[in-house]
Amino acid sequence: MSFDPDRVSTVTFDSYSTLVDVDAAEAALADRVPEPGPVSALWRSRSLAYTFVANQVDAYQPFYEMNRDALQYALDANGVDITPEERDEILAVYHELDVFADVREGIERLHDGGYDTYVVSNGNPEMLASMVEHADIGDLIADTISADEIGTFKPAAELYRHAAARTGTPIDEIAHVSAGWFDVLGARHAGMQSVWIDRKGTPWDGFAGDPDLTVEDIHDLADRLGV
Repeated sequence: MSFDPDRVSTVTFDSYSTLVDVDAAEAALADRVPEPGPVSALWRSRSLAYTFVANQVDAYQPFYEMNRDALQYALDANGVDITPEERDEILAVYHELDVFADVREGIERLHDGGYDTYVVSNGNPEMLASMVEHADIGDLIADTISADEIGTFKPAAELYRHAAARTGTPIDEIAHVSAGWFDVLGARHAGMQSVWIDRKGTPWDGFAGDPDLTVEDIHDLADRLGV
């Protein structure tokens, strides 16, 4: 379907890569890893892969634990030998990732324009609570909705349907905003209006269709919604 701003009443946001920058995790590796770039990239890709596989083989764990295991694998694969305590110090960066510059003011425009705003994320509740606090959006977000509530990760349709039920919104009246291609497609497949936020000018992976709307930042979405 095409994006219909007149039908949107609720806006949901992904968290990691959408509101906060997971690429900033590379800085936490720099003091302990000679070449942090490859470790950071493998860490992120493995973490996502674990969630995809977990959905298929009924191996759900809270995302923080998945992320820890993915980090350990990335360290091992790159021959980096550090203590579990040092690994967990690196992992803790997920509680204070850099916030994208448009987040506070962009969500405030939507909130003040009458839209209910939520976070829908694979992150477990403790991770989301710290992210909302760190991003300073607690007064703007109605609630956070975690995959942990149903034990199923994105892009499974069950999570988006659960989010619609939690927000009390017909699913086609929700605009779901994400930087993740798989999340955009998952939301679209479940019946939400999908919004891809592309701050970095990356190509869209269109093997399974296109987003209903592509924006450069949250202000761009607010403009499209007329607030």
